[in-house]
Amino acid sequence: MTSELFSSLPLRSGQVLKNRIAKAAMEENMAGDGQLPDEQLLTLYRQWAAGGTGLLITGNVMVHAEALTGPAGVVLDEDAPLAPFTEWAKAGKSGGGAIWMQINHPGRQVASDMPGVVWGPTDIGVSLGKHSSRFGRPTAMTPQQIQETVARYATTARRAEQAGFDGVEVHAAHGYLLSQFLSPLVNKRTDQWGGSLENRARMLLDIVRAVRAAVSPSFAVAVKLNSADFQRGGFDADDARQVIAMLEPLGVDLVELSGGSYESPAMTGRSTDARTQAREAYFLDLAKDLVTTSPLPLMLTGGITKRATAERVLASGVAVVGMGTALAVTPDLPVRWSRGREADRQMRPVNWADKALASAASMAQVRHQMRRLARGSSPRPGTHPAIALISERRRQRTALRGYRAWLSKRQSAA
Repeated sequence: MTSELFSSLPLRSGQVLKNRIAKAAMEENMAGDGQLPDEQLLTLYRQWAAGGTGLLITGNVMVHAEALTGPAGVVLDEDAPLAPFTEWAKAGKSGGGAIWMQINHPGRQVASDMPGVVWGPTDIGVSLGKHSSRFGRPTAMTPQQIQETVARYATTARRAEQAGFDGVEVHAAHGYLLSQFLSPLVNKRTDQWGGSLENRARMLLDIVRAVRAAVSPSFAVAVKLNSADFQRGGFDADDARQVIAMLEPLGVDLVELSGGSYESPAMTGRSTDARTQAREAYFLDLAKDLVTTSPLPLMLTGGITKRATAERVLASGVAVVGMGTALAVTPDLPVRWSRGREADRQMRPVNWADKALASAASMAQVRHQMRRLARGSSPRPGTHPAIALISERRRQRTALRGYRAWLSKRQSAA
C-alpha cells in the first residue's frame, strides 16, 4: 500500500504535487554577480530535485533591490534579467517535481551595515538585547511605500511565472515585513493598516490579490504564516486561524505554517516557549488545532527529520510535510524513505546559552551544508557551529562589498 506520504496532492490551481514532501525555504544567501542565481544555486537545486521531493520552495527572493535580508540575497524585480531565473526553474524541475519561488521583503529585519532602506509598519526596531544594534532602525512606511511594495510582489510573481516557476510563496512569517504588519507588538499604526486584525492583515491580503491577478489561474499561490510568534501579546494561533479564513476566498493553494522571528527564533527550535523545545515537528500542536478549522490545505515545517514524524504530521490532517535542515544534510531523504531507509546523519546541535547567537549559528551551519552541496561535495553536518558562523561572517563581508557596488551602480543608472 502506498503511504499517504507518497500520494499526490491536487491543488486549487489545478497543479498536482507528486507527493506530500516539500523542501521548505531555507535562505541560501548564495546570489552570484548582480544578485542573481548562478551555477552554485543550480547545482544545489538539481541535487534536491533528484532527491525525490514533490515540491521545492526556494529561499527568499527579494522583491525590492534596496531591502535585502542579507548581502548575498537574490533579487527579482522589474529590472533583473530573466535568463538566470529560467535556468533555476529548470534545475528545480529536473527531478519531476514542482518549484515555487518564495518572495519576500525583510521590512525592519535588515542588518545595520546594509545600504538601502529599513522599513516597518512603525519605527519600532528589532529587540535582541545586546544584539539589537545588529539591525537598522526602521522608519514607518508611508501609504505610498505600502502600495509600491504591494506592486513589487505582483511584479516578482509575474516574472517568476515567465521564468518557468510553478508558483510563488508569499512570506508572511519569521518576523519579516508582512509578519511585522500582522504583529500587534510591532504594528502600532492608527490608519487603515493598523489596529484590528483585519487592518493588520490588509497589506498581506492586498499582495495576495495583486499576485493572483498578475499570474495565470494555473500558477500556484501559497502563503507562509506564523502559527504563532511565541511572544507574549504577539500574533497567536487564533489570529492565524482568522487570517487563513481571510485568505481562503483569494485563490490561495496552500498555507505553510511555521513560527517565531529573530526575537523568538522558534523556527530553529529555540523559542522561549517550552512547547516547542528540542523535539520533532515543533509546531505540530498548533497545526493540529488549526487543521480542524482551516478551509485551505496546510503545510507544516519545523524540525521534521524522521519518516514516522512525517507520517504523524499527515495523520493529523496536515496536507504537506515541509523539511529544511534535514534536506540540507540528506538531500535524497524522500528517496531513502521510499526505500525504507532513514538519514544516517544529523546536524550537530547548538546548545549555546545566548539565544540570538545560537540561532545565527544554526542558520550558518545549514548554509555551510548547502554550500557544500552547491560545490558538488557531500554535507559535513559535524562541522562546529562556531566555525560555520565565522566562515559565514567572512562571506557576508565580501558579499556586502559586492552588493554595495551593485546597488550604487543601479541607483546612478536610475
